[in-house]
Amino acid sequence: MSERCVPVPVIPYRSLPLETIASPLMWTAFGGLVVLALLADLVLMRHGGPHRVTFKEALGWSVGWVAVAVAFGGWLWWYVSQQSGPDAGQRIALEYFTGYLIEKSLAVDNIFVFLMLFTYFAVPEEQRQKVLVIGVLGAIVLRAIMIFAGALLLAKFHWILYVFGAFLLLTGVKMLWAAGKEPDLENNPLLRWLTGHVPLTRGYVGSKLSVIENGKRLYTPLFIVIVMIGITDLIFAVDSIPAIFAITEDPFVVLTSNVFAVLGLRAMFFLLAGMADRFHLLPYGLAVVLIFIGAKMLAVDLFKIPVLVSLAVVATIIGFTVVLSLLRPQRSTPAA
Repeated sequence: MSERCVPVPVIPYRSLPLETIASPLMWTAFGGLVVLALLADLVLMRHGGPHRVTFKEALGWSVGWVAVAVAFGGWLWWYVSQQSGPDAGQRIALEYFTGYLIEKSLAVDNIFVFLMLFTYFAVPEEQRQKVLVIGVLGAIVLRAIMIFAGALLLAKFHWILYVFGAFLLLTGVKMLWAAGKEPDLENNPLLRWLTGHVPLTRGYVGSKLSVIENGKRLYTPLFIVIVMIGITDLIFAVDSIPAIFAITEDPFVVLTSNVFAVLGLRAMFFLLAGMADRFHLLPYGLAVVLIFIGAKMLAVDLFKIPVLVSLAVVATIIGFTVVLSLLRPQRSTPAA
């Protein structure tokens, strides 16, 4: 009987009760890369102490982070192709870049929430870096925990995909309904509870989170902002991680695409801080993306949408809403 040439399947590692293309060495190398990237970001971007980050500085860092993410995706394609064949390499690379694009797009919405919090609390420009550093670190830790928990659940209970899909579908519909409406922080229950129960100083005290006055510990508004940023990270992680699992169930691909998108969050904030109004239609696009991904998860056992098609759909939706936002600027409401 003649032998046919067939693609070599990806050989999964089972050091955890999960299937992944990553060996223990790859996990270790990725962890080291993330640590080095964070150190570089902390040391270089904070050069000169707390300061207002210029548009040029933020643009350079944003381009740099995207370049690092793309280079990692290229290396991942090459490595898997060498180990398991070009078809496997192409599939894994497409999964990674689709996940990265989804997470990066959702991160933009995250940035708009950060900007709203900074404006509401009048956070000084030079202190925003500190808050964002803590936000990025918290986002990475939260995502790592939730990704491994989600991967373990999926490995044991396939029906969790339907729960994720229904959740994303409902979240997308809710986001679509709320798009274009100004969030009301004054009536936010959590914020009202914090400001009503946490003893606060009257203003900011440099970069301090708390001070002792008359023998009593008081917290600065910066502490409240950091708490709200952490809760925002958690909410967005709950939204975005199930979306990546619709593309791939490999925890290594899910984690790397998430982390590389989050690493550039701080630089991207300063890049987009003055242009938030120009992308006023983006929340509509993000809502449609979540609805598409939720429907994709719910139909996973009926038919599978190829990863390349998913990447094209997500890129088209995000690109269309960004371009349309620029072509049709938001009308300013007349002053009363």
